[in-house]
Amino acid sequence: MKTSDFDYHLPESSIAQTPAEPRDSSRLLILHRQSGEVEHRFFRDVSLFLRPGDLLVLNRTRVIPARIFARKETGGKVEILLLRRRDALTWEALVGGKGLRVGKKVFVESEISRFRNGGEKPGGGEKSGDFSLRAEIVEILEGSERLIKFTEPIEPYLSNVGNVPLPPYIHERLNDPERYQTVFAKEPGSAAAPTAGLHFTPELLAKIQEMGVKIAYVTLHVGLDTFAPVNEDDPEEHKIHSEWCELPQETADLINQTKQSGGRVIAVGTTSVRTLESAAQSPTLRHRSGQITSHQLPITNDQSPITAFTAPTSIFILPGYQFKVVDAMITNFHLPKSTLIMLVSAFAGREKILETYELAIKEGYRFYSFGDAMFIE
Repeated sequence: MKTSDFDYHLPESSIAQTPAEPRDSSRLLILHRQSGEVEHRFFRDVSLFLRPGDLLVLNRTRVIPARIFARKETGGKVEILLLRRRDALTWEALVGGKGLRVGKKVFVESEISRFRNGGEKPGGGEKSGDFSLRAEIVEILEGSERLIKFTEPIEPYLSNVGNVPLPPYIHERLNDPERYQTVFAKEPGSAAAPTAGLHFTPELLAKIQEMGVKIAYVTLHVGLDTFAPVNEDDPEEHKIHSEWCELPQETADLINQTKQSGGRVIAVGTTSVRTLESAAQSPTLRHRSGQITSHQLPITNDQSPITAFTAPTSIFILPGYQFKVVDAMITNFHLPKSTLIMLVSAFAGREKILETYELAIKEGYRFYSFGDAMFIE
């Protein structure tokens, strides 16, 4: 297996720049794994492929306005993209700017001072008097990633100083930031949206529940590393970063009930897939540090009950993986050579996925975060 096995050519015109309006007017490609049959629908038709007794699992993470502008003591501009919180003051972040070595201090733009001080300019005789909240580079991580420590928690101010970080392939301005949030987003913490969930409206969710389909929630805070291309020739040599996730007891109970009654567990998005499949691993494997790749996981038909858990996950699902919880999934169309296209290839077969992607391009489907969706059953 090589990384190049998951490559495909996508015309730039196929990359969606704006979300569909309304949300459920996006297109939906149905891929039946057993027969290989493909159907073309609209997302509002997804209820036709759900059955009473099924369980739909949604990721309720909320994207935080994690893109922050700051300045160095010399006045030079700095851009900070918060990725993962280590503790109340410390974050892993991508930084843009020169000379950001250990010990360097940056000052968040003055809007935060006006927010905190009721419009008054802070005093104190600082050289950079227009700034009040400081951050210091405390460790150099990989590439342009840094560990930074703020002088006080940043979260209360993010709504005033932060911007929603859209993926780099989206060049159009997003007038309504809520369109990069799911309608069920609740738990702040993601640097990117769980985009398969963007297609749902409150009305569509209510209709699905009225059919006798249950809905459960997990939380996985999405990091940008999930969408990064795999640059190693052997995908198993790629380092996938851990992401914090939670599967509550209520969801564990619903999964077990659904399995026992013969219903399907349908994951909305690859983030839900990773959370559910992480829950199926043994507690020892689930809580260990380091990456968990497909070849390290035991092949078993064990249907042990799912239990609640809260922990980072670094599960890396590649072809050959035996899915233990997920019976069907709803997902968008993913970047070439990404860990996400590898995951869906593990579920439906690499050749079938690439064949289906080629068909979707010919049929004018829109790709990536604001693009159309697939239902793989």
